[in-house]
Amino acid sequence: MPVAAPMTSEELLQLDLPNKRAELVRGVLVVREPAGFRHGAVVARMTQRFSQFVEERQLGVVVAAETGFTLRRDPDTVRAPDVAFISRARCPDPEFASFAELAPDLVVEVLSPSDRPGEVLAKCADWLDAGSRLVWIVDPGRREGRVYRGDGSVAFIASTGSFDGEDVLPGFSFTLASVLGA
Repeated sequence: MPVAAPMTSEELLQLDLPNKRAELVRGVLVVREPAGFRHGAVVARMTQRFSQFVEERQLGVVVAAETGFTLRRDPDTVRAPDVAFISRARCPDPEFASFAELAPDLVVEVLSPSDRPGEVLAKCADWLDAGSRLVWIVDPGRREGRVYRGDGSVAFIASTGSFDGEDVLPGFSFTLASVLGA
């Protein structure tokens, strides 16, 4: 049986998959069901906090759920975080009409019950290898989080803890409980 050629980011952009989320991992299409309600509510609260902080200070751009970023070429990898921040100095002008060919400075991934640990770690590695400086993982089910840094260090965030923008977004922080809700 012939092996299909790897898909490109341009082909992914033209693909029409109604009611599905899709990423491209080393040329292979990965399709998932839409996220659940709790996931969407957490992402919305986080996006609001990020956007308000970044816009008030004109620090760059915040993009919301499922915005694609081409992180690697030949074979292509396109990842889509739940929330991402790109600093003003790195923002393209004009804004991309297709997938941005850069890694955001800060990436947030909110876990769904169907997310598998190995896949989440692979996503983190893709973001960090491509140049993201911080990757935040929020786990609503366990009410905890993790911070992965470009220098290889990892921090655990307990349910009573806070995420901090560190040197990527100085002065930005919020408690995990405030985005998880009741």
